[in-house]
Amino acid sequence: MTRINLLPWREERAERRRRFFLIFLLVISLIALAAVWLADRVIDRAIDRQVARNNHLSKQVTILDSRIKTIDELREQRQQLMERMKVVEDLQSHRASGQALFDQLARAVPDGVQLSQVSVSGTSVEVLGTAVSSDDVAWLMRSLEASSALHAPNLRHVRAEEGGAGTAFQLMVDHGEPQETGQ
Repeated sequence: MTRINLLPWREERAERRRRFFLIFLLVISLIALAAVWLADRVIDRAIDRQVARNNHLSKQVTILDSRIKTIDELREQRQQLMERMKVVEDLQSHRASGQALFDQLARAVPDGVQLSQVSVSGTSVEVLGTAVSSDDVAWLMRSLEASSALHAPNLRHVRAEEGGAGTAFQLMVDHGEPQETGQ
């Protein structure tokens, strides 16, 4: 019988399979390394793009913050100007009130009454003077109450002058629009 030795053929086939497996493993490893390297590059680019976007947004936020600060400053200046305009308007509206006050006082003072001092504090007017009699002081108070610019006269004190020379008085009166009292 003839003997055929099959072992070398099997060994060659096993060796080819091992080489194929190692080459296949090497190719797969290279492909995996290339994929990892490619993924790393893609992720690095994405990170760089995001960092660039973040830097751009930070610059824009800084610009907008400076604009907001400018707007706030402008609003503050506007508020100050509005306050100044209100003061000027108030002064303009009350400009003639002093003249009207003295006009109403002159119209309300009866004969026999002399005013020695008139002082204004806000809406209150303090009047010091002398009268020939107490009736003249009462007449003055009624005239002040009836005037359009003066209201709520309040007699502080009345005293007779020495030697019967008349009556000294002090009274307070409000000027301007009468204050409405809520009920």
